[in-house]
Amino acid sequence: MNASAIDMTSGRFLQNIIRFAFPLMLMSMLQIFFAACDDMFILGLFVGSEALAAVGATTYIVNLFINGFAGLSVGVNVVVAQLIGAGDKEKAGKAVHTAVASALLLSVVIIILGESLGRIALEALDTPKNIIDTSTLYLRIYFLSTPASLLFSFSSAVMRADGDSRHPFYYLTVAGIADVVLCTFLVLALDLGVKGVAIGTVLSQYISASLSVFHLMREKGICHLNLKKLCIQKTLFRRILAVGIPSGLNNIAFSFSNMQLQGAINTFGSAAVAGCSVSATMENFIYACTNSIMQACITFTGQNTGAGKLENIPKIVRVCFLYSSLIGTLLGLSFYFLGYPLLPFFIDENSFPYAVSRNLVVMIPYGLCGIMEVYAGVQRGLGNGIYPTLVTLIGVCLFRVIWVHTAFAAVPTIEMLFLSYPLSWGMTAAAHFIFYRHTLRKVSRVYR
Repeated sequence: MNASAIDMTSGRFLQNIIRFAFPLMLMSMLQIFFAACDDMFILGLFVGSEALAAVGATTYIVNLFINGFAGLSVGVNVVVAQLIGAGDKEKAGKAVHTAVASALLLSVVIIILGESLGRIALEALDTPKNIIDTSTLYLRIYFLSTPASLLFSFSSAVMRADGDSRHPFYYLTVAGIADVVLCTFLVLALDLGVKGVAIGTVLSQYISASLSVFHLMREKGICHLNLKKLCIQKTLFRRILAVGIPSGLNNIAFSFSNMQLQGAINTFGSAAVAGCSVSATMENFIYACTNSIMQACITFTGQNTGAGKLENIPKIVRVCFLYSSLIGTLLGLSFYFLGYPLLPFFIDENSFPYAVSRNLVVMIPYGLCGIMEVYAGVQRGLGNGIYPTLVTLIGVCLFRVIWVHTAFAAVPTIEMLFLSYPLSWGMTAAAHFIFYRHTLRKVSRVYR
């Protein structure tokens, strides 16, 4: 365990979980902030709402491709954490090299799929004709960042598994500052518009990837990376896939259902796309916090499972439940009321009502989303990726798709469209709780 690591199998979980999660919160919020600087500030203020809408229309497509494969990083996190908890240094080291090698391999697949299917996906979503060409250009440039995106995601998962959540935050901060500087220069000085934002984003992601890989190469402990030893160890890769594939499918299904919602938003025109895009960016700040608690839940659960200390799991869940529900609710309320004075700075009067409506329906009950994430995360930390994925597929993804074609079709308002969010969160959280109890009993029998 390195000097930056947090003890996850003993001590005060109330304190240690927030110590671990806080850098992740800052990292995710900074990532969103820097992206918001690109979109809301640079594009929205200096290029125009149409450019903002063009980039916003690509969000769910990017998530479908990138986040789907990046979901495998959950498998990396769980497997490495369990091996560290079990004290198996040799296998943990092999898992690190397998993770980095697989990130490089998978990035090639994503680039091919993204470059060939990006325009088709935009057309399938009925992207408004006045922005589809610009959206396509953005996607083609953005997908070139795939190797960097996966390398940073997998390397960060390794660091988190070893109890280090601070260094990924440092590296992302450096890359984020570079992103803002590059995008500002490319857009304002060279007048490249959306193309400039895409290029700046790609370059900054390679900075964060390089820093994270160099960190593992310098690491003296269990997670040391030697590029000459890069290979995919089949047994460990299968263990990573056993947790990672369900998590990746979970992300893909989320993105697919959100693409259905994006298609419905597109029918309201580019003003709705711009307004909902800004609202979604604001929401992402809340999700960054609740998701960080989930990541903590996965990692703490993984190490305690590997160490055979299953009696700590309910304590971890209670602490994560408390943090996630409080943070989600308080931030949801705060962002809803902050929306009124902040939104006019980024969107025009035509887009404003759409953003306010989305903030009302989605942000206020956000604590439900945090609770849902915790109960899904603990199951993955226990090594079960199937149950949380199936529950989420049915309770969130399938429900939202059905909602679009039934309730929204009957009452085609933006409020009715986004009502599917809190309803799906509540139902899915309850189902996850039931399966968490079942999974914990099942794993406990193995360790008796």
